[in-house]
Amino acid sequence: MFRLIAATGLLSLAGCASVAEPAYRVVLAEAPFEVRAYQPMIVAETRIEGERGAAANAGFRILADYIFGNNTAKAEIAMTAPVTQAQDGQEIAMTAPVMQAPAGSAWVVGFVMPAEWTLDTLPTPNDPRVVLRRQDGRHVAVVRFAGTTGEGAVRRETEALERWLAAKGMTPAGAPVVARYDPPWTLPMFRRNEIQIEILQGSPADRDQGSSASGTSR
Repeated sequence: MFRLIAATGLLSLAGCASVAEPAYRVVLAEAPFEVRAYQPMIVAETRIEGERGAAANAGFRILADYIFGNNTAKAEIAMTAPVTQAQDGQEIAMTAPVMQAPAGSAWVVGFVMPAEWTLDTLPTPNDPRVVLRRQDGRHVAVVRFAGTTGEGAVRRETEALERWLAAKGMTPAGAPVVARYDPPWTLPMFRRNEIQIEILQGSPADRDQGSSASGTSR
């Protein structure tokens, strides 16, 4: 079963504004493949039962409610963009992508929190369905492709990435993830889609053939 990252709802909500992505360093680049070293990050997650699409929508609404002010506002936030003060709590800047992973009969939907926040400084969610969690740094192999993310395209790109990993002697450490970064009105030929597979750290020999990136390299 494929895990899904569905960023379209977030980017639709953000309109055409720039949305930050988690920071990473490119360890190895052989287009269209990359190995990225992601820094540790904080994620806000919620567990939703039901069909994948409906769970993604429900989870997105719950998490969006948290970042747009449904929290205790226990920490002070500077009134500078992109963080603003919300009437009922603190507003947290949006990031991409939104993550969705299977958890038995349920789905765990997650937002990555902006890098300036920690577990100590993030406001506590008012909704008990929202859980804050630290995710350790990890190495992720990626293949980027345009078009749609139908089952055929996902299967084709996943198999291509898995073949590349095997040829490079890299060991997968997680299930394939589908990542979508563009709003639904983007023409398919211009969409940024990715298949991502976490790998064991050090398996690509950590050859630094790339450079530091903010997570927005296109």
